[in-house]
Amino acid sequence: MFKYTDSNKRYHTLDYYYKSKYGSKVFKVTLDLGLTCPNIDGTKGYGGCIYCKAGSKGILNKEQKPIKEQFNEVKSILHKKWKNAKYIAYFQNNSNTYGNLNYLKESFEEVLTYDNVVGINIATRADCINEECLEYLTNLNERTDLVIELGLQTIHENTSNLINRGHSLKEFEETYKKLKNNNIKVVVHIINGLPYETKDMMIETAKYLNKLKIDGIKIHMLHILKDTVLEKMYEKEKFHILTKSEYINIVCDQLEYLNEEIVIHRITGDPIKEDLVEPIWLIKKFSVLNDIDKELKKRNTYQGFNLSILNKSRSLMETNLKNNDIVIDATVGNGKDSLFLLNTINKGYLFGFDIQKEAIQNTNNLLKDKFNNYTLYNTGHQNMYSLLEEYKNKVSLVVFNLGYLPKGDKTITTKSDTTIKAIKDAFNLLNNKGHIVITIYPGHNEGLKESIAIKNYLNKKKYEYYEYHNTDNKKAPYVIEIKQKKSQN
Repeated sequence: MFKYTDSNKRYHTLDYYYKSKYGSKVFKVTLDLGLTCPNIDGTKGYGGCIYCKAGSKGILNKEQKPIKEQFNEVKSILHKKWKNAKYIAYFQNNSNTYGNLNYLKESFEEVLTYDNVVGINIATRADCINEECLEYLTNLNERTDLVIELGLQTIHENTSNLINRGHSLKEFEETYKKLKNNNIKVVVHIINGLPYETKDMMIETAKYLNKLKIDGIKIHMLHILKDTVLEKMYEKEKFHILTKSEYINIVCDQLEYLNEEIVIHRITGDPIKEDLVEPIWLIKKFSVLNDIDKELKKRNTYQGFNLSILNKSRSLMETNLKNNDIVIDATVGNGKDSLFLLNTINKGYLFGFDIQKEAIQNTNNLLKDKFNNYTLYNTGHQNMYSLLEEYKNKVSLVVFNLGYLPKGDKTITTKSDTTIKAIKDAFNLLNNKGHIVITIYPGHNEGLKESIAIKNYLNKKKYEYYEYHNTDNKKAPYVIEIKQKKSQN
């Protein structure tokens, strides 16, 4: 289950991260250095990315206020809500490593002298950090909590070219690697709803970043602003704009594929109402945030959920279980499922089976000091009915975790014939609302045989069942849930 429960979220929020690290509220003070971008000033292109209002208009803050004045103005506003807080100096506008290095150094060093500044966040592009700048950032990282925010937006080169991003995925990867080799934390920006991208493409971007082991992510919804190239493109092509429901479902899917240690710095866009063309629903930011929370709760999932199929198995196990239910762990293994079930049913009772003495011993060692409401049988699960006949129609859940004992003898595995016999027996023991949850491992020969045999049996008997996969890899483990009620087909 997700670990960030005291943040009242099912994902790793930035607020939770800061409070855990600093023991207090921390807020970002946004600052403008008046810098440009190689995709605006002609070094790589003009106009910037097609959604960029500053790039489209050529707007640069040539008369920006001194850093100290900017800092104090933002701080005074935020302090009205949070009296005792620490600050992150956030250099946000355009590319904040693209400029005279002496000017950058002076600006970054200045904010470090301000009271209660605990760190610096620098937003930039992957093609705007040269070796001299990297050397300085490495030194700066040793003296403060430094985060570099890299705009990526998408891993798909066709989309990147379409939005006039101006750098390749390879350039991003090279810069990311250099930063991480110097122990600098990296947050990556992505945009959902870019023209002509599919849901699968957006999820692929999240999966890719998860494999990179990024430190944090900002997820934005594409918003079309007035007086941009994107606005003209939309007027001409009327490409699909994600609905609120579509966006929420995509974000939840992405979160489920992100490791729980990745900090979610942002999860929706925040456009200025007067500039916004589409989508209008983005104006109600807190409604979007609340609906993301509701969707994750409805799914009973959380950040990182889809990284292990066992999370789905556990989620199905606890569905509809009550405090006094009787449950069966048909393959106790090392006892982790039994422990989970006993914590779930509280005053109920668990019966566990395993043919290996080592498994029974491991499970008993795990449970004995915490519970007394269980019985373990050192016998195969095909014998469960003969031992538990008195509990006919009284069991709420039967769990199978097939294959071999983790870290045990891999030549000893569950077999398709005895497993099917146990499934038949389980139906006689289940009550009217009872169900069976089976985790199957088709990556080894006997597991593949079990997978085929179990589904053939269920289809032949017309039992209602559902398959759950978290990957396209056909050899990866997956879960089957079987309902007591037979289908009408």
